[in-house]
Amino acid sequence: MKPQLDEKYYLFKELDKAGNNSQRAMAKEMGISLGKINFILKALIAKGWVKMENFAQSENKISYRYILTPEGIKEKVRITKAFLIRKEEEYEKIRQEIEQAREEMQN
Repeated sequence: MKPQLDEKYYLFKELDKAGNNSQRAMAKEMGISLGKINFILKALIAKGWVKMENFAQSENKISYRYILTPEGIKEKVRITKAFLIRKEEEYEKIRQEIEQAREEMQN
């Protein structure tokens, strides 16, 4: 199962703002399962787009932070562009459907 564009887009966005959020916190924020977050993060780490680091000063040695690599930043830009293009196309289609429905109501 390959992570979808939206999932990667929202996870990259969450990683940017989260800094040291746990997988559980990211899953809750994104409204998806912890298992799915783990799966997507593993895929992004395997691609070299995200790296995982332990908190050196943390007493909880299983706490990690997830950092975008330079390749991850490039991928985030690519995904963001693709996401925007798709959302703009969806917006235009919906706008046309709304206009058509308004015309039908007036007739």
